[in-house]
Amino acid sequence: MKKIAIIAVTEKGLDKALTIQQEFPKSLVITTLQSSNGNVSSITSISDYLKDNFAKLDGICFVSALGICVRLIAPYIQDKKTDPAVISVDDLGLNVQSVLSGHKGGANDFASKIATILGGNAIISTSSDVQNIWPLDTIGSQFNWQTESSISMTKTMALFVNNKPTALLLDIKDKGTKHLEETAPSFVTVFYNIAEIDFTKFELFIAVSYKVYESLIPSLFLVPKVLSVGSGCSKQLDFKLFEDTFKVKLAAEGLRFSAIKNFGSIDIKAEQQAYLDFSKTNNIPFSTFTPEEIKTITIPNPSKMVLSKIGVDGVSESCAMLLSNNDELLVEKQKIHLETNEKFTFSVALDVNVRRKTAVAIIGAGPGDEELITIKGKKYLENADCVLYAGSLIPEEMTNWCKPGAIVRNSAMMTLEEQVTLMQEHYKKGNAIVRLQCGDPSLYGAIQEQMTIFDELNMDYFIVPGISSFSAAAAVLKSEFTIPEIVQSIVLTRGEGKTPMPSKESISAFAATNATMCIFLSVGIAKKVQAQLLEHYDANTPVAVMYRISWKDEEIYQGKLENLAKIVKDSKKTRTVLIIVGHAIGARKNRSQLYSPDVKHIFRTNKKFVVRE
Repeated sequence: MKKIAIIAVTEKGLDKALTIQQEFPKSLVITTLQSSNGNVSSITSISDYLKDNFAKLDGICFVSALGICVRLIAPYIQDKKTDPAVISVDDLGLNVQSVLSGHKGGANDFASKIATILGGNAIISTSSDVQNIWPLDTIGSQFNWQTESSISMTKTMALFVNNKPTALLLDIKDKGTKHLEETAPSFVTVFYNIAEIDFTKFELFIAVSYKVYESLIPSLFLVPKVLSVGSGCSKQLDFKLFEDTFKVKLAAEGLRFSAIKNFGSIDIKAEQQAYLDFSKTNNIPFSTFTPEEIKTITIPNPSKMVLSKIGVDGVSESCAMLLSNNDELLVEKQKIHLETNEKFTFSVALDVNVRRKTAVAIIGAGPGDEELITIKGKKYLENADCVLYAGSLIPEEMTNWCKPGAIVRNSAMMTLEEQVTLMQEHYKKGNAIVRLQCGDPSLYGAIQEQMTIFDELNMDYFIVPGISSFSAAAAVLKSEFTIPEIVQSIVLTRGEGKTPMPSKESISAFAATNATMCIFLSVGIAKKVQAQLLEHYDANTPVAVMYRISWKDEEIYQGKLENLAKIVKDSKKTRTVLIIVGHAIGARKNRSQLYSPDVKHIFRTNKKFVVRE
């Protein structure tokens, strides 16, 4: 929402309008009152202003009585597709009413945002919002899905807000489908295979799919752009005949034309007019690939004829696979002979990122406190069928979140090969797998060796980051590790013990920077570490020896660098210790430019936006 006007008619209202404007820096504060504030536009008539600007605005916030708002906007209201979002808030900011264009215009979200700013109560009357269920008329645009309905959207929404039994089919997996799975109302049943749906038990069918389905009950199709089409053709190809025939053939394969994401061919077809017209007419990006790129793909239907003519095994299948990054095809090469004796081929692949296929989730569990895992990580853990965790480094409470029937194994007693064998067993079944790592997996997580094997076994995986113990250390020490003009860098490293260090990464070399140093896995060589640090830090540099940060038995020891080895010895801690060194520990004196009244930046330009009459 870019163009916003905040209209106030009283002095108290004007104060509230200026508070709101701070959250929308480019908005206009408009009133008929006189004001010396440079951010206020004093005009002679609000009605005249709305007459000229109502249709040009994205949002209007009245700080006034609701009646004033309604009477002023009434002459200019057109329809919910074009009207701006209009809300009304009282002078004290107690209640924020969504007035016009709640869904499509965004007034409901606008009202909620203003209520949050003022500490008021958002008043929303839209049924789906009141019930906290999906807004079917706008959810497609929210996730970039095209919406197609077998009946009017009004009737579809009526079924939904009246909580009629609804079957939801999910053929892909993306951010939107994940949201639907996590927020499905009680009257919605989720399916992943249409053959499992008994349509006699439902009154509404919703599908997030690229496939064509026939349904005997009212249906809403949310179509994601996830199909990649590869094509080859003869020298001559009539655009219209090609387009019409292709649409028919694609539908015959049970696939939606509106689900096409991109379209491609070999580079010698870059100027093929039929392809260019097809791309422009349907707003589908057209790409070409060189023979060298095409030769990197192994296709199911190589052609000796194509190889002899243009030097590659095939065009359509390889281009579809290159565009989608998928090594599997939904539609293998189709050869089409047109009535004009022209020919073309096409193949279709699904975007590899939306396949409903399992993957190993490598999740950072955080430093120790079970509440410091990310929400995303916890959700994967709760839904996993197989969980591997490092018993000595992961709090037991986390494993209690696993669902009944899940396989939960402590990896501490297992070899890497045993761990992979267990995960591979579940992977083949399509089960959800979680490898739970302490802290953040990118730091001393030994996940590289796991990912190497996953790559060799062609197993998909992804990483959910976690909070590292060095971040938790800063929180415990109530410190910012980057202090203006003192230290702007953080070094995460370890001392050289049994594990050799690269020659340029010694403790001494890093100490020369006087950065804040977070030294892992080095408590056993504290005396050696202290000596290396003292080559560059002064003896009074603050240090912290931190044992099991954020765990229930956490212990913190602080002092000066010259006493580091003694602090470690007195603590009697021999493992799970992080050493922090640097003048940032406990620093309070310096101030950044970020919130300085003398500094302007993109979010605080101090530029005045006013109406010129």
